[in-house]
Amino acid sequence: MFSARMKRAFAAAMLGGAALALPVAAMAGVVVKSTGPSATKYPVGTKLGDDVRITLKDGDAVTVLTAQGTRVIKGAGTFRVGDRPQVASDRFASLTRKRAATRVRTGAVRDGIEGEVTNPSLWYVDITRSGTVCLYDLATVRLWRPATEGTATYRISAHGDTDAYADVTFDDTVTVAALDPARLPVSEGGHYMVTGPDGTTTAHLNFVLLTGDFEAPDALAEALIARGCSVQLETLANTFEQTAEAAG
Repeated sequence: MFSARMKRAFAAAMLGGAALALPVAAMAGVVVKSTGPSATKYPVGTKLGDDVRITLKDGDAVTVLTAQGTRVIKGAGTFRVGDRPQVASDRFASLTRKRAATRVRTGAVRDGIEGEVTNPSLWYVDITRSGTVCLYDLATVRLWRPATEGTATYRISAHGDTDAYADVTFDDTVTVAALDPARLPVSEGGHYMVTGPDGTTTAHLNFVLLTGDFEAPDALAEALIARGCSVQLETLANTFEQTAEAAG
């Protein structure tokens, strides 16, 4: 006869074995960039499981972010989404480091493929690109310009209020400058206009406050997509695409 203790141990072992026998759920990735003839078939924001196979045509390119890494898939052919993802945790950490928004960096960052100047932080606001910007803190807004030469002053103004503005000056070779919250407080949902030194409008901006931490690339990508922060999503996608292609 089995004792009550032995019966409980046997039951626990059976449950454990049953759990191990259950199929493991496939990790899901999110499409963050899609170009070519099949772009409408796999638009940005589409979720694809690791075991999903996609068929692409000549000229197609789909970038998928998962918790395990990045997959850049190019046609023509049929491909399994979860095959050989490239892990770029260091690039992700550098690009999304929150404390970058509390300090100002000088100089420019150029990508290793085309030599183009790229935004070094997801939380720096590109003053040349219009759109919705996701930030963790609206009181420490840092503005970023792609240009590196010469001193230039930009005006940031609240839409419809001629008295609500702040001038921000970038010194020579400096690409990041702080927006003084005392001069121009930034509010969630507010509409702001950026004017360049020559008086032309360089960007229209809206701000959204992010809540919660997104420590995985795919989770952050989904948050950016849900909030309409397309410029930052593009920066995230391009960074991982370049890293994956360089490693592959």
